[in-house]
Amino acid sequence: MSVERWLRGREEYRKLRLADCVFVSWGKSGRTWLRLMVSRFYQTRHGLTDSSFLEFDNLNAQNPDIPKIFFTHGNYLRDYTSRWDSLSDFYDKKTVLLVRDPRDVAVSQYFQWKYRMDPPKKELNAYPPHGDEVSIFDFVMNHDAGLRRIVEFCNLWAKELPKMSSVLVVRYEDMRKDPEAVLGEILAFMGTAGLSDEIKEAVSFAAFENMKTLEEKKLFRFSGNRLLPGDRGNPNSYKVRRAKVGGYRDYFDDAQVEALDRFVEENLAGIFGYTEASGTAQPEPLASDYAASEGVRSRT
Repeated sequence: MSVERWLRGREEYRKLRLADCVFVSWGKSGRTWLRLMVSRFYQTRHGLTDSSFLEFDNLNAQNPDIPKIFFTHGNYLRDYTSRWDSLSDFYDKKTVLLVRDPRDVAVSQYFQWKYRMDPPKKELNAYPPHGDEVSIFDFVMNHDAGLRRIVEFCNLWAKELPKMSSVLVVRYEDMRKDPEAVLGEILAFMGTAGLSDEIKEAVSFAAFENMKTLEEKKLFRFSGNRLLPGDRGNPNSYKVRRAKVGGYRDYFDDAQVEALDRFVEENLAGIFGYTEASGTAQPEPLASDYAASEGVRSRT
């Protein structure tokens, strides 16, 4: 374990303990889109500037009615706590878990690695070294960077969900289908329910094409490189790339698609709705396995 990972984990732990609400996801699961919608909602409600992108407690510092919201992948936290098989640090936190089809996530991670990720970050996270010629299929099947790690993340959360005091599970696919309904439920869950006009405006502001425009204009340049293109001439280097549900199939031949689908079917917990048994073709609301667990909710 590197010292840098431990230090990042310590900072994550500090923010986690102070947060009013925590958003957890694996990378490339739609977190930036959701974060922009939430940011816009509070900008509109409290008259903040367009560039006030949510960064933990920065909006709370401008208006205490805005909760402290911590967005995390949780990947460094365990380097600090050494709790590798437990999510006990989240048990008492109001938590939104954002999930996405691991196959789409893995493909999006490939483009993040290839066009946007700095060489030190690749080394820090044990990704293939900078400059390596790695095919998209080999990357997706890489244990440290690809599908297996994403499935392990989802399965750990599936196992730990019944122990959470207050958690809302949200699927990226449901956000794409009805973003206003999902955003409204998230805001209500956080205790800052929005009016329909506020929610509609936030969704419109964070729409796919507008997000690409905002990225090109560098509206959020003061938030690091999160919403800056790696190369303006290369659409694959943008943070906002395609946002296509099931788009992973476009990058592989039939045999490779079958291998990815088989891996997910055999290894992923069924509660998230991405296996054949749980209805991948026509996604249903999350299974009610945890309906009896107080505080655990999935959107319907």
